[in-house]
Amino acid sequence: MKKPELLIPASSLEVLKTAVIYGADAVYIGGEAFGLRAKAKNFSKEDMKAGIEFAHEHGVKVHVTVNILAHNYDLEGAREYLKELKELKPDALIIADPGIFTMAREICPEIEAHISTQANNTNYETYNFWYKLGAKRVVAARELSLVEIKQIKEKIPEDLEMECFIHGAMCISYSGRCLLSNYFTGRDANRGACTHPCRWKYSIVEEQRPGEYLPVYENERGTYIFNSKDLCMIEHIPELMDAGVDSCKIEGRMKTALYVATVARTYRKAIDDFFESEEKYRENMPWYKDEISKCTYRQFTTGFYFGKPTDETQIYDNNTYVNEYTYLGIVGDVVESLPDVTPKGEFGYGQIEQRNKFSVGDVIEIMKPDGRDIETTVLGLYDEKFKPVESAPHPKQLLYVELDKQLDKYDIIRVHRAQQDA
Repeated sequence: MKKPELLIPASSLEVLKTAVIYGADAVYIGGEAFGLRAKAKNFSKEDMKAGIEFAHEHGVKVHVTVNILAHNYDLEGAREYLKELKELKPDALIIADPGIFTMAREICPEIEAHISTQANNTNYETYNFWYKLGAKRVVAARELSLVEIKQIKEKIPEDLEMECFIHGAMCISYSGRCLLSNYFTGRDANRGACTHPCRWKYSIVEEQRPGEYLPVYENERGTYIFNSKDLCMIEHIPELMDAGVDSCKIEGRMKTALYVATVARTYRKAIDDFFESEEKYRENMPWYKDEISKCTYRQFTTGFYFGKPTDETQIYDNNTYVNEYTYLGIVGDVVESLPDVTPKGEFGYGQIEQRNKFSVGDVIEIMKPDGRDIETTVLGLYDEKFKPVESAPHPKQLLYVELDKQLDKYDIIRVHRAQQDA
């Protein structure tokens, strides 16, 4: 049994580096245009170049999304963008549109072409169609069961890879093709500008009573009729492997470094443990489940993998996330001393770009790439001029943090919300 690729999303250069350090085999990113996450930070040409170089130095691949469903006026720009990508040399392009696919095969045939889930890849003839045109990989539609995936794998060439989503937010629309956002706001989900109207609260109006809004109740719990739970397959790695999945894909190209690190680290360990022994995988299941619940999520479901979903895949009473931990920052350089600062501990000072407020004396947690979570106390905080401060009130403020435990580059610091509120 071949160990699958673990494919992790990245919204920025910082998050890409986090994904690489915390266990990704490959990362997928978007440029400033022609991807389906227009609201994500996305990558400038310079950041994309730096990200590809960093990933390749660590033996990790980079896939770039070019997966909008293009109109005529998109094509010339897409052509120029593909020429830029040819120079940057990512490992693969994720494409949904046959026109853009055709241009990519002409302009940069040396870069692998992967067919996006947006292309409605629901049967083996579709996979074989794309293979004959030169595709290296096809991303499975999220509406497929594991039984269907296994059937497809049996009827496609051995060297055609299948990528499947295994964790993250689920789109309510078939293969992610949605018109709600465009209809309500003029922002086209199929061109990267989704406003997520599936998460909104709806009422109905009866034809003979205009202006009288009636709440929609599918049951007594509420009115969020399109609001899906998040996919989570951490308990089903053996079934995914038995079905023949080549790449395990995490959704979340708009997520924080904390989310990416948490999910990457957890699935990395789960996959590695399973390939060491299924017994070890089963023994460590409580750790996986505990860790995966520490990232932001909307309750979990297995989606379509075990058959047609029931009402249990929907959340009717709210559209909010479960969020147990607050992201404080990721450690850059660690220095032994600061000018004119008397140390309070013995472990030096970690440089961070602070993301949420915390203070001297707080009990927080160090998240290590190797799976350790270490409780620690903040001994001191210092601003960019090395002056002591009691707290960090400004997001993205550059700080040096002194803890009573060892910090290393790429460690993430976070705090449990219960601890923060205490």
